[in-house]
Amino acid sequence: MKQTIDSSVDAFLDYLVVEKGLMPNTIHAYARDLRSYLETLEEISITDPKKITDEAIELFAVRLSRRGLAPASRARKLSALRHFHKFLAREGWGSERVAREVVRPKLARRMPSVLSLTQIESLIEQPDTSTPLGLRDRAMLELAYGAGLRVTELCGLTVEELRLDQEIVVVRGKGGKQRVVPFGRQAARALARYLDGGRPRLLDGRISRHVFVNARGGGISRVGFFKNLKAHAIAAGIVRRVSPHVLRHSFATHLLEGGADLRLVQELLGHADIATTQVYTHVDTRHILEAHRTFHPRGR
Repeated sequence: MKQTIDSSVDAFLDYLVVEKGLMPNTIHAYARDLRSYLETLEEISITDPKKITDEAIELFAVRLSRRGLAPASRARKLSALRHFHKFLAREGWGSERVAREVVRPKLARRMPSVLSLTQIESLIEQPDTSTPLGLRDRAMLELAYGAGLRVTELCGLTVEELRLDQEIVVVRGKGGKQRVVPFGRQAARALARYLDGGRPRLLDGRISRHVFVNARGGGISRVGFFKNLKAHAIAAGIVRRVSPHVLRHSFATHLLEGGADLRLVQELLGHADIATTQVYTHVDTRHILEAHRTFHPRGR
């Protein structure tokens, strides 16, 4: 029996129930999203799924845009269309090439939350530096903002990766890629005070590779740092939610606002390699250090 558009949609919905085990509400959503697509195909007299063309898909996508739907709504409908065409291709009822023509609309990316320089300075001033934990928190805040580290990089930082005399850290980021990041003299001073007067008291004779340790001498966890960060933000009168990633976004934004090159900021964030450890030993990084000290508000 010749396969029609309507029967192929019914078969697709059955496939979602039997093989994918999707819930009824999800099945109804797929059916609803495909309904307007079937109407478009009917208008241009396409009843055989094998005769669906690139132009038909493009027409449907244009109509979605003209309806003024939000990008997220268009993306959902086109996602249903993409899965439907993949099913048709798998069953031999449609073209794999046509299925690949179903493009995803670009969704607007949310702008990251960024603290002002005044808020950053107030936040960093909150830890009580008369205590070992306060010295640690001050050093962590300075380094998180001063180097734009990810929270996993910050909490997992080892003594071997910290080059205090050079004011840099060599961190292993996503995918195991290493990069070299300068952190500025104010962070260096906070780190020196913590390493001299805070960390030894927290370790109390114990040995740890972690730069930042908790009250029991173990490496501080991401959850632990987030809780401390939240408390310091509240104490600083910052009403918005402050996460470790907010400090990272603030680092990048303030560098760019200061005039730093976008490529440099990408490298510092680890979105692209600066160098592996081996290459770093042969590369003159003075220009990176000078750029950081010139453009970063706490680099001096």
